[in-house]
Amino acid sequence: MIDLYPFSAPTLLAGPHVQTLLGKTLRPRPPIPLVSHRLELEDGDFLDLALSPLCRRSTRPIVLVLHGLEGSARRRYMLLTYAALLRHGLAPIGLNFRGCSGVPNRVPRAYHSGDTEDLGRVTKWLSTRFPGRPLGLVGFSLGGNVILKYLGERAPKDTGVQAAAAISVPFDLAAGSSELEKGGPYWVYRRYFLRSLQKKAVAKSELVGSRVDLARALAARTLREFDDALTAPLHGFESADEYYRLSSSGQYVPQVRTPTLVVHAMDDPFLPEQWVPVGDLETNPWITPILTRHGGHVGFVSERSGAQRFWAEEQAAGFLASQLLAPSQRVLGIDVSPTTG
Repeated sequence: MIDLYPFSAPTLLAGPHVQTLLGKTLRPRPPIPLVSHRLELEDGDFLDLALSPLCRRSTRPIVLVLHGLEGSARRRYMLLTYAALLRHGLAPIGLNFRGCSGVPNRVPRAYHSGDTEDLGRVTKWLSTRFPGRPLGLVGFSLGGNVILKYLGERAPKDTGVQAAAAISVPFDLAAGSSELEKGGPYWVYRRYFLRSLQKKAVAKSELVGSRVDLARALAARTLREFDDALTAPLHGFESADEYYRLSSSGQYVPQVRTPTLVVHAMDDPFLPEQWVPVGDLETNPWITPILTRHGGHVGFVSERSGAQRFWAEEQAAGFLASQLLAPSQRVLGIDVSPTTG
């Protein structure tokens, strides 16, 4: 067994924005073999999955990995997560949210931070396609929000999931949206997300134009403005405020009844520290919280080398292995206990 090691950032990479921005560029792109699978949905749309060949060739537990806002199943942090899961004896699958696989989805809707229905569809399909194999989840940012909401709102009913991990979760979407309206480096984040979201809105203008205020969405200068003009009305919310209130995962943390690792940096620039539900995370016995002082947003670039340099991916994989595999099956077993670093 190897101990869960605390996160320690390199001295020159300890700042939240440095961890967030350089963490994105420093991550390598490991050559993970993946097989594409299109899951057709009852509403005429589809979800694209990226499966490790080991899903079909072995009896390893399955782990479904969810990306963040405007990410995809082939982003670097996703590939590193697949690599970590494989090292720990697990079989990964990446989920592309609707419209995130590089192919526009077919219906006048997209994905959003509180949409747990598609996750439910995929977990149901996985239980049918790979019967009897334990299922775990890993989610980054928006994907982590979806996972915590999914587990909390469905408890104590069977979720079909035996363990989960959520990294850099925006527990309060309204607070996170307001934080991203700040100046300085926050402009970089806003511009990145808005350009991607607005590009997709243009591509789907014929489908969504009659349902949303497309002109206002394309003129938006903040995520709140975009969500109020497009995301909220497109998915049945009256406003961005209602969308944020109903979709934030923080309120679901006390209800989670699945062994879940939550990794979050208290200096995450996407969410003010006071909005992290520390008390609920620490008092729910089903949750193992690791709340670090540094790490940024999906940063967690460690001072260590090799696979341990990208700390969050390794912690998620180790935790899931400890929950999904019998001791005799573990390749790199990790003892996990709540840690504050």
